[in-house]
Amino acid sequence: MILRKRTAELLEQDYGTDRFGRIVNVSLIVLILLNVIAIMLESVTTIYARYERAFWYFEVFSVVAFTVEYLARVWSSIDLEDTSDRSSIVGRIKYMLTPLALVDLIAILPFYLTFYVSLDLRFLRGLRLLRLFKLARYSPALGALLDVIQKEAEALLAALVVLLILLVMSAGGIYILENEIQPEPFGSIPGAMWWAIVTLTTLGYGDVVPVTTGGKIFGGLIGLLGIGMIALPAAIMASGFAENIRARKQKYNRYAKRFLADGVLDETERWQLERLRKELGIDSDEAFQLLRSIREQAVESAPTRCPHCGESIE
Repeated sequence: MILRKRTAELLEQDYGTDRFGRIVNVSLIVLILLNVIAIMLESVTTIYARYERAFWYFEVFSVVAFTVEYLARVWSSIDLEDTSDRSSIVGRIKYMLTPLALVDLIAILPFYLTFYVSLDLRFLRGLRLLRLFKLARYSPALGALLDVIQKEAEALLAALVVLLILLVMSAGGIYILENEIQPEPFGSIPGAMWWAIVTLTTLGYGDVVPVTTGGKIFGGLIGLLGIGMIALPAAIMASGFAENIRARKQKYNRYAKRFLADGVLDETERWQLERLRKELGIDSDEAFQLLRSIREQAVESAPTRCPHCGESIE
């Protein structure tokens, strides 16, 4: 369908020369930012009491707009260039399970839940702040973050399990060592978990500290273990970001080599490469260096031809 394909182009692709596409994208960005500002202002009691009705109308308008956007994205998702499954049902379900689509759903879901479940206003505001992640569509950095979390999900989950095991063991150990001396902060293993979290993360607030010799030695060991264990998820994310950047450069290189196969970049190819560069978040100077390197490699690998007959000379 032409309308469905056009919807996919406007919502999912950055058409620099498409005026209407720019209007749609800029309008959505502005609406997201206004929502975040409104949520922040609602937390000020005096402002919320004075403009409660205005906040409500703006929330309804925003939810309607985001709902239409979400449904339009799901409807047109099977016409995306990177969608391998063209089945109307399976393709849309796969799209709905992507990180960005889940963010879009979470952005509107709390509003509809209030009709069936009684939610605390502060909790509801916290959920609505997740709309800020909708900017990931327009920010290569946030998009890269979501990609890394998705690809490294298993490794991050494994690290989280190890941290949870260490947390329980730390709380249990300090409970045994400090329970009799300090029954209030270390009266139970769940109660001792606050100390374990603060110690493992090396924050050291100092509100709860061990006083026995065994507790101090145990606390020092847990702090040393925490330095290494807390760094584990950071290392996984850093490795994922490096791999993500490498993959983006490789994708840009593939397109550039294909466009430079004939040794010339026409206007359409230049525009497509520029659009891809912005989408991948590659610096313009770096993209220029990549193009120059590819062009030089193409010239070096090109066969030498006879100036008279035009045949290649081996």
